[in-house]
Amino acid sequence: MSFESRIHQHWYGAPGWLRVLLPLEWFYRSASASRRWAFRSGLRRSEKIAVPVVVVGNVTVGGTGKTPIVVALCAAFKRAGHHPGIISRGYGAEPPHWPFEVTPQTKPADSGDEPLLLALSTDCPVVIAPDRVAAAKFLLEQHACDVIISDDGLQHYRLQRDFEIAVIDGRRGLGNGHCLPVGPLREDASRLDSVDAVLVNTPTADAVERQAHYHAFHLQPRAFVALDDGSEILPADWPKLRVHAVAGIGNPGRFFDTLRGLGLDVIEHVFPDHHPFVAGDLAFADALPVVMTEKDAVKCVALERGAIDCWYLAVDAVLPDFLITSLIGRIASL
Repeated sequence: MSFESRIHQHWYGAPGWLRVLLPLEWFYRSASASRRWAFRSGLRRSEKIAVPVVVVGNVTVGGTGKTPIVVALCAAFKRAGHHPGIISRGYGAEPPHWPFEVTPQTKPADSGDEPLLLALSTDCPVVIAPDRVAAAKFLLEQHACDVIISDDGLQHYRLQRDFEIAVIDGRRGLGNGHCLPVGPLREDASRLDSVDAVLVNTPTADAVERQAHYHAFHLQPRAFVALDDGSEILPADWPKLRVHAVAGIGNPGRFFDTLRGLGLDVIEHVFPDHHPFVAGDLAFADALPVVMTEKDAVKCVALERGAIDCWYLAVDAVLPDFLITSLIGRIASL
C-alpha cells in the first residue's frame, strides 16, 4: 500500500498515528476560520463579477463527483437559454500564461485533466487560473457569458458567489471528522450549514435527511467509449466481463464499485490523483481490455498504446429536478 493510500485509510477511518499531528490541525483550523472571517467582515476584500457566479466545491480532499455536476449544470443552463462559462484552478496545469483558455484541442499538460474534460464535455468556454477572480474577468472579456460556474473554489473567498453547492461522497462522508492534516476536511464541517445546497453522491438516508438543503444525486453510467475511435457500447451490452480497471482519481474505490455493479470482474490498478499517464501504465501481461474513467481518458487518448484495448466509462450526473429549477430561478432573478 502506498503512503498516500495509508493516509486516506486513516482519513476515512480511525485517525491512528495521525493524531500526533493534532497541533497542526489546530493551526490549520484557526487559519481557515480566521481567513473566512476576514472576508465576511470586510477586513479582506472580495470582488463581485458582472454576472452571477455558481460555485461547485467540497469541504473534503479527494473526488466527490464535482466535474459531472458541472457538466450537468451547464447543460441545464443552456436548455434554459443561458450562456454559461466555466472557471477552474487548473490543478497540475502548466499553461504558457495565466489566465488560460482551455479548448478541446488543448494539451492535457497545459490545462490539467478536469478543465480539459469540461471543455470536451460541455461546449462551453473554460478558463483556468489559480486566481479565480482573474479567470472570471478573462472569461467575460473573451465570451458573452451570462453565468459563471466555478469548478471547485468553495474556499476561494476573494470571488463573490451567488449560489454555493457542496458535494459529498455518500459512502465516505466527511471521513474521520478532522481537518487537514489529521483528516480530509478543508474547512470545519459546520461550513456545510452555510451553503445553498449539499449534494450527496450515493447517499445513506441519514446523510440526506440531516438538513433540508441536503439532496441526493447519483452518477449514471452512460456507455463504454473506445479510446481509439469513440465507438460506444451500452453497459448492458458490454461483452467482456473481466477487465483491468485503471483509476488516477481522488476516490478510485467508487469507480471500481461502479464497474462491479455493472457485472464486470475488476482487476484494480490505482494511481495517484491527476496521475500523468504513460503508455506503460496501461500495458499488462494479458490481452484483457483496459477500462478507465473519463477524466483519465483525456490524458491517455493521445498515448501510443499499440494494440492495448482501451475504453472509458462515460457517466452522467442525475440531479434533483427541483434543485435545477430553484437554481435557474435564482440566477434569473439576479
